[in-house]
Amino acid sequence: MSNLKPARAFFEACETGQGWDACKSYCHADASFSCQADALADTTTLPAYAEWMKGLLGPIPDGRYELKGFAEDVEHNRVLAAAVFHGTQTGAGGPIPPTGKKVSSDYVYVMDFDGGKIRHMTKVWNDVQALRALGWA
Repeated sequence: MSNLKPARAFFEACETGQGWDACKSYCHADASFSCQADALADTTTLPAYAEWMKGLLGPIPDGRYELKGFAEDVEHNRVLAAAVFHGTQTGAGGPIPPTGKKVSSDYVYVMDFDGGKIRHMTKVWNDVQALRALGWA
């Protein structure tokens, strides 16, 4: 059974800021999350990450993704998504008042599946570069 369809549905819901309510049907309730980025250092569950993404679209209301690639690794029961996040900080809710600065930040999702649902997700992302572009660091 292919995991591409649930992975794509999860990716779309998460990246458009729909939060955990829209993402949870594609994931195990206790799905874990990891990312070697200071901005997400305390985020260890996929529900928390989905809500973090939802919150990010407050200060960056035009936030959107540009999908670069989406592939399934059947042997390892994984789906990988590579994308670029684009947006401008024009909304309230960020660590500082709106800067009007733009960001284009590459990232990758590595979604590990178990029984047709995401069990763990790793995000590969350079948060320092992204936060500097927005004027947040």
